[in-house]
Amino acid sequence: MKSAYELAMERLSKQSPTIKLTDRQKQELADLDSRYAAKIAEREIALTGEIEHQLAAGDHEKVETAQKQLVSERKSLQAELEDKKERIRQQSRGK
Repeated sequence: MKSAYELAMERLSKQSPTIKLTDRQKQELADLDSRYAAKIAEREIALTGEIEHQLAAGDHEKVETAQKQLVSERKSLQAELEDKKERIRQQSRGK
């Protein structure tokens, strides 16, 4: 007799089977992660510097604007990364 967990896992695998990625695709995903981590870090460094500069100048309005820009750019880059990763995964499903 199967446990509820085993039955749920069987149903789940039927609904969305696991994707087998090639070594090349795994490497592409790792490269994307690395590249986008660097892009995000670069923007964080630049905008954090801007935020610190504006704090020192006492311009809290520009600080808030820079903080919102940082959040927005981070979300944008994360979405772009996930989109590119999904395209790589789709290649595996298409075969």
